[in-house]
Amino acid sequence: MSLLPSATEIVYALGLGDQLVGVTFECDEPASARRDKTVVVGGRDTSGMSPAEIDGYVRAQLAAGLDLYTLHADALAGLAPDLILTQDLCRVCALPTGHVEDALDYLGCTAEVISLDPHSLDEVLATIVTVGERAGAQPQAAHLVAGLRRRLAAVADRVAGHRRPAVAIVEWVDPPFTAGHWVPDLVTAAGGTPVAACPGAPSTQISWEQIAATRPEVVVVSPCGFHLDGAAAQAELAARQLPGVPVWAIDADGLVVRPGPRLVDGVEALAAILHPGLVPAAPEGAIRRVT
Repeated sequence: MSLLPSATEIVYALGLGDQLVGVTFECDEPASARRDKTVVVGGRDTSGMSPAEIDGYVRAQLAAGLDLYTLHADALAGLAPDLILTQDLCRVCALPTGHVEDALDYLGCTAEVISLDPHSLDEVLATIVTVGERAGAQPQAAHLVAGLRRRLAAVADRVAGHRRPAVAIVEWVDPPFTAGHWVPDLVTAAGGTPVAACPGAPSTQISWEQIAATRPEVVVVSPCGFHLDGAAAQAELAARQLPGVPVWAIDADGLVVRPGPRLVDGVEALAAILHPGLVPAAPEGAIRRVT
C-alpha cells in the first residue's frame, strides 16, 4: 500500500503495480492508479483556491493541531496490506508514519510500515532500492537506479565545462518559499548553481527582495501540488516580482517535488532550460517560459 504519490510511482516503476492495493487521492501517476486501486487517504480539494488561500488554510490547520490528510481506516482494514509506504518528512505533503501506526494498532493489522524520507537526490535513489528490498524486487530496483544514474551521467557529460547559471527554484509564490531538500540537487545535476535554496533542509519562507538579492539568472517556479498549467499561473506572479529575470514554469508534481524516479526527468528538463542546444529539448508539458 502506498500513502505517497512518489511511492506509488516507485512501485509502478518497479513493475509491482499489480501488487499495490491502496493509494492516496493525489496518486495520479500512472493515471490509472486512483481508478484501479482503493483510495485510503483523502484530503481537501484546493483546486479552486489561490496560493495565498492554500497557504492560509495549511497554516491554520497546522496551528490548530489538525491534519491535512484523512486515513480511511475502514478501507485500510479491508485491504490487509503486508507493506505500507509512508513518510515523516513533511506534514504538508502526506500523512505521517505515526498516524498510520496508530491506525494499524487500533485495527490489529501487522503490516510493515516503511517511512521514505529522503533529503537529497542520492537519498531519493536509495529509497527506490529500499522499496525494492522490502517488496522482493531487488533486481528490478538495481536495474532502475542504474538506468537513472546513467541518464544523470549523460546530462553531466553534456554540460561539463560550460558556465553554470545561478538558478532560483521557487516552490511557492504567495508567500514565496525557497527550494529545499533534493530540489537544489536537481539544479546542480542540470548544470546550474542553486541560489535562494536550502539543500537537504525543508523549504522555508523568503521574501522576493531576498530572492532578488541572490541575483538569479533564471527563476523556475515549481509549486508543490501543481502540474505545468498551475505552475505557469503562479509563475506570472513571480515574473511581476522579479522583472528582467527569465522566469520559467515546470511541471512541479511530475518532475520536481515528488521524490521518485521522475526527478531525473526533472533534471533533464531543467538542463534544457539552462543549456539549450547542449541537451535534448524537454517534452511537451514539462516546461514553459513565462518571461
